[in-house]
Parts: sequence; structure tokens; C-alpha cells
Amino acid sequence: MSSNAEGDAFGVAVSDADLESARVELLVGKIGRAHGIRGDVAIEVRTDEPERRFADGTTFDTTRGTLHLASARWHGQRLLATFVGVADRNAAEALSGTELRVDIGVDERPDDPEEFYDHQLIGLTAVTDAGEVVGDVSEVLHLPGQEVLVVRRNGAEVLIPFVSEIVPTVDISASRLVVVLPLGLLDEE
Repeated sequence: MSSNAEGDAFGVAVSDADLESARVELLVGKIGRAHGIRGDVAIEVRTDEPERRFADGTTFDTTRGTLHLASARWHGQRLLATFVGVADRNAAEALSGTELRVDIGVDERPDDPEEFYDHQLIGLTAVTDAGEVVGDVSEVLHLPGQEVLVVRRNGAEVLIPFVSEIVPTVDISASRLVVVLPLGLLDEE
């Protein structure tokens, strides 16, 4: 959040100190199948920074309570993890489907300047390279091939691929992103 924010949706004053300490939950993975008999699980990684987010000792917030990562290692293309207190296959199988979330500062950025967290994109205004307002980003879809921005436009949703050829500029401080739309993407019938 920029330091010029004067309040929230309810008109309550928010200080710069509050903004600096504000936290958001970030989905970084999902527990998949059990691996072996000693409590290991496969992780469906949902972050571009797995070495950072799955460092030994990391604590995750889940709907099943807090999980503490004992260790993680790559097994081919899969990340395998062991959690404190999960000692056998039955305990590992019980965790299947659990989403792993970490708390980060609202202003924290990924290491790569071309990467963004979903909460940083949601609410940005999409404008064409000619300056026409397209709408506001309401959601980010993580599809197998690429991410897609869901933009609300005139009460409908427009899906815009989040690739540099179509979204060349993201300006978080100005609360906008520039889109170069392929012909026909906004045709309203």
C-alpha cells in the first residue's frame, strides 16, 4: 500500500505504522499424496520462490492448524516435504489437500521485479496503451499454461492473459496496469 492511504473502506484512519505492519496470507503450496511410509508428502508448489518459501523450519497456516516444516527436498520435478509430528504414511495421507499459507508483509515483493503477488494485482485498474479504461482486476487465475487476469468491465468479466506481450506495464504505486489487447478481445456482442 502506498503511504498516501488515508483510511480504509469504513473511513477509519490508518497510520503509516499500521500499513507497515499489515500482513496478508500468501498461498504457496498444497499438500498432495503421501510419499513412502515415513510421513513424507508431495507438495504442489504454488510459488515461484520454492527455495524461499519451503526452507527448513518454515511455519504454515492451514485450516488444520499450524504446520512446521522439518525438511524439504526435490525428487525429480516434485517437492517432497516432512512436517514436524507427521511420522507415518497414515498421518501424511490425512494432510492431503491441505493448502499451505504464509504471512507476508502487505508491501513485500517477490525477488524478481517482474513477478507480483495476487493481492498486489487485485484492485488495479487496467487501461489500454491508448489510455482507455478497461476495468478493474478482480481475480488472478492460475491456469496450467499461464496466469490470467479477471477484469470487471461493465458488469461482465474479461479474461486477459497475464503475459508481458499483453500486459507490458504493471505500476503498483499508480494502481494501474497497461494492456495491449489482441484484436477482438473486448468485442461486445
